[in-house]
Amino acid sequence: MGLGDQLAAHVLLSAAAIALGIVVALPLAIWASRSEKVARISLAFASLVQTIPALALLALFFPILLSLRSVLGEGLPTLGFLPALLALALYALLPILRNAVTAQANLDPGVIEAAHGVGMGFRQRLWLVEAPLSAPYIMAGIRTAAVWTIGAATLATTIGQKSLGDPIFAGLQTQNWALVLAGCIASAGLALLADTILGTIERGFRDRRRSLWLGGLVAVALGIGAALFAQFGSGEDEDAVVIGAKGFSEQYILARLIGQRLEEEGFAVEYRDGLGSAVAHSAAASGEVDIYVDYTGTIWANQMNREDNLPREEMYRQITEWETANTGMHVLGRLGFENAYGLAVTRERARTYGLGSIEDLARVAPQLTVGGDPEFFERPEWIAVRDAYGLRFAARRNFSPTFMYNALRSGEADVIGAYTSDGRIEADNLTILDDPRGAFPNYDAVLLLSPSAGSNEGIIAALEPLIGAIDVGAMREANYSVDREEDKLSFEEAARQLAERAGL
Repeated sequence: MGLGDQLAAHVLLSAAAIALGIVVALPLAIWASRSEKVARISLAFASLVQTIPALALLALFFPILLSLRSVLGEGLPTLGFLPALLALALYALLPILRNAVTAQANLDPGVIEAAHGVGMGFRQRLWLVEAPLSAPYIMAGIRTAAVWTIGAATLATTIGQKSLGDPIFAGLQTQNWALVLAGCIASAGLALLADTILGTIERGFRDRRRSLWLGGLVAVALGIGAALFAQFGSGEDEDAVVIGAKGFSEQYILARLIGQRLEEEGFAVEYRDGLGSAVAHSAAASGEVDIYVDYTGTIWANQMNREDNLPREEMYRQITEWETANTGMHVLGRLGFENAYGLAVTRERARTYGLGSIEDLARVAPQLTVGGDPEFFERPEWIAVRDAYGLRFAARRNFSPTFMYNALRSGEADVIGAYTSDGRIEADNLTILDDPRGAFPNYDAVLLLSPSAGSNEGIIAALEPLIGAIDVGAMREANYSVDREEDKLSFEEAARQLAERAGL
C-alpha cells in the first residue's frame, strides 16, 4: 500500500481543520477578552469537547449530518471529509482559544492605556498593538492544536475519509505490523514537521523577525499546495465508483475483488474502508458509497429491526423488497457463502466443559468470559441469542476482530462471537457451538448497489458473475491468507486468488 495518496489527504484534512479552528477561535477570543462571561462559557465548551474521545466525536457527526440532510438537501455529504473536518476543528479549538484568551488577558495594561492615549481606535489597537503582542502565544496554541489534530485525523478512516489511518487500521486488522508502523511513522513525522514549521513562525513573531514567520508561512503554503496537487492535479477520474468495506479482512478482500472486476471493464474505483455497519448501509443508501457487501442477518436485524427468524429464501426476498421500497438500493444477489455470527470456543475448552451447543454453554457461562468485536454486544442478534438461551457470563470484553481470536488462544476470553467464514476457525482448532433454537439469523453475503449504481448497466454486467460464485471454503481460504502470521498476502493478492478459485 503506497502512502502518498493517504498522506496528501491527511495533510489537507488536518490543515483545513486547523484553519477552521483558527477562524472560529480568534474572533471568539477577542470577544472573550472583553467579556468574562463569554470567556467562561467558550472555554468551558472547548474543554467539554476535549473530554469526548476523538473517535466518538468523529462518529457523532455522521448522524448529525444525516439529520440535517433532510433539511438542507440531498447534496449535503454525511461521510468522509465534511464530518471529519467539523469534528477535528472542534478538537483543535481548545488550545488555540485558551492561548489566545490568555494572551489577551495578560497584555500589559500600560501598553493598552498608551494606545488609548495616542487616540487609537478599537481596530488600530487590535491590529497594531494587541495582535503583535499576542501572536507568539497564539502560535504556541496553534502548534499544540496541529499536533493533536494530525494525530486524531488518523481516526477519520472510520467515517470514510482517506487518511494515514488507512494503513494503520488495515495493518491492525491483519496484524501486519510493518503497515501499522508505516502509518504511525508517517503521521508522527507529519506532526513533527508541522510543529517545526509552526515553531519557526512562532519564533519569528516573538523575535520580530519577518523572514522567519514569512518563510514559515511560505513552507505551509507549499506543503498544502503539494497536497492539493497530489489529490486533485493528477487527472484522477472524479466519477470513480466508490466501494465501501466494513472493518474486517473479508470485507477488504471482497471490496478489492469488486474493484478489480470493475477496473477490468474500464471503471475507475475508489475504496472507503473500515466503515461500521450502520455507516456503510446509510452511505450506500445516500449514494456516498456505490457498492458494498452486507449480510442478510445484519440488514434483517439492524436495518429492518426484525426479531423473527425466517427461512433463508423468504428472508432474502423480504430484504430485497424492503431495500427497494425504503432505500432505493438494488440487491444484486447473494455471493454464495454465509458469514454468520457463531459462538466459538477452543476444542480443548469444548472437551473440558462438554460444550456442543449454546444450550450447553448456558450451564457454565457464569464461570466464563465472553469476547466480541466492538459492535457485537450492541447488536440485536446478540441480544436475541443471550435472551433465547439465558446467557449470563462472568465478564464481557471487547476486542478488535483480529485480537479476539488471539484473546481466545491466550485465555483472555473463553468464548467469542466469531465469524463462520473466518479461516482462523480451522487454523486455531476452534469449535462453533450449535444454535438449536435458531436464535442467530441467516447471514448470506449479498452485494448491494446504491440507487445510482443500481441503474448502471455496465456496473451490473461487470458484477453479475460474482453472484453465487464464492463458496465458504474459498472465502475462508482467502480470509486466512491475509490473517495468518507468516507469508501474508495483500488484500489485492487475496482477491485475485479468490477470483481464480471462483473461476472468475
